Amino acid sequence: MSTVVDQLRAAGCVFAEAEAELLLAAAGTPAELAAMVRRRVEGRPLEQILGWAGFAGLRVAVRPGVFVPRRRTEQLVREAAALAPAAPVVVLDLCCGTGALGLALVSALPAGQRVELHAADIDPVAVDCARHNLAPAGGHVYQGDLYEPLPPGLRGRVDILLANAPYVPTGAIATLPPEARDHEHRAALDGGPDGLDVLRRVLAGAATWLRPGGHVLVETSREQAPVALDAAAGHGLRPRLVTADELDATVVIATRPGAPGEGITARPGRLPRASGPYRSDRTDQEDA
Repeated sequence: MSTVVDQLRAAGCVFAEAEAELLLAAAGTPAELAAMVRRRVEGRPLEQILGWAGFAGLRVAVRPGVFVPRRRTEQLVREAAALAPAAPVVVLDLCCGTGALGLALVSALPAGQRVELHAADIDPVAVDCARHNLAPAGGHVYQGDLYEPLPPGLRGRVDILLANAPYVPTGAIATLPPEARDHEHRAALDGGPDGLDVLRRVLAGAATWLRPGGHVLVETSREQAPVALDAAAGHGLRPRLVTADELDATVVIATRPGAPGEGITARPGRLPRASGPYRSDRTDQEDA
């Protein structure tokens, strides 16, 4: 244990003791442990070495190269759980990566509630990973660019649209830690010149897919939030901002207007506090 901790600490791992415990538990032999420690020291994300990430109290499978869900994104799921209708709910998770957001939302809803879950990502490796994670929840996962691969029958039916779209400006990619820059798909990080290119496209198409009173929830940085709010309003949505200091999280929630009585009835979310390995949020835009 002490040897592994010393190696991890020398490599700059902030939570060396916790990581050492996880690696020791996962390794079947001393040789396997040595190989896992070597990969971590070289900068590979811990979650990709273990094959899973802790997110919202769940253990989510992670494949090499796939974006690792960050702890701050749990706030987005909490807000979604509070907005979900008590009736059967239709959920869409765009830029889904591992599928962690959709899976966590399903787990946060009352037992027995009917959920129709859809997810999409442009990265084929992420799509394969999400299909594995969402199969127990009956999720449908599509490969393609944002709304392009979705079935036409989903149009105008979505209650909750989640999107953890990339929001790191292109010029800041080079400043990210190697574990993100070198080991996660570029499309999951690069948000264009100001970091908001993909998010703008999500908001531009949201009203077409939401039902009246449905909500789209996107994560962004505090500095980018005013632009995101303006973009949502510019596409006919009613936006508001939620921040959570505990997780250093910023969420834009935008609602498709509907006739009186058509809005979704809000209720308290019951997302559990999470445990397990968490990716450091150093890779997000405001820290870059």
